[in-house]
Amino acid sequence: MPSTKFIRLFIPVLFLFFVTVSCSDDSGCNQKPNTAVNQAQLQLDIDEIEAYLTENNIEAEVHESGLRYVINEPGDGKTATLCDQITISYEGRLLSDGSVFDDSDGKNVAFPLSRLIIGWQVGIPLIDEGGSITLYVPSSYGYGSRGAGDDIPPNANLIFEVSLARVF
Repeated sequence: MPSTKFIRLFIPVLFLFFVTVSCSDDSGCNQKPNTAVNQAQLQLDIDEIEAYLTENNIEAEVHESGLRYVINEPGDGKTATLCDQITISYEGRLLSDGSVFDDSDGKNVAFPLSRLIIGWQVGIPLIDEGGSITLYVPSSYGYGSRGAGDDIPPNANLIFEVSLARVF
């Protein structure tokens, strides 16, 4: 039978172990979005987005990551973190010609924020539930040099209109 001293030491250690294991998060959702990208490409992207904004007389905010955005409606509910599942409606267009490459057809769809492109991971937490935002996403924070399917070419800068319905 174990000694009383051993049990007194073992129980707190065991408790600490279970607390640590149960609080650990393998998804990395407690971290900030990984904005470590090719800086040369990011600067090219930002220059193109800035030219578009100037040409279209759009006054966008600048996030420390380089993302440009316009908050259309700030919202008044919960703010999303990378740990959250979000429900949104959205439309995505190419900055180059304005063509729509994807949308939610006005319906709300759910995603884990940690699984979305960097531009959304950075931009969506800038509004609260009930809010809407226009994101001007550098290709570096979108689909990069690989593009996506036939609709998003390599190094395409993107515009997203996003409405945040729910954070859970």
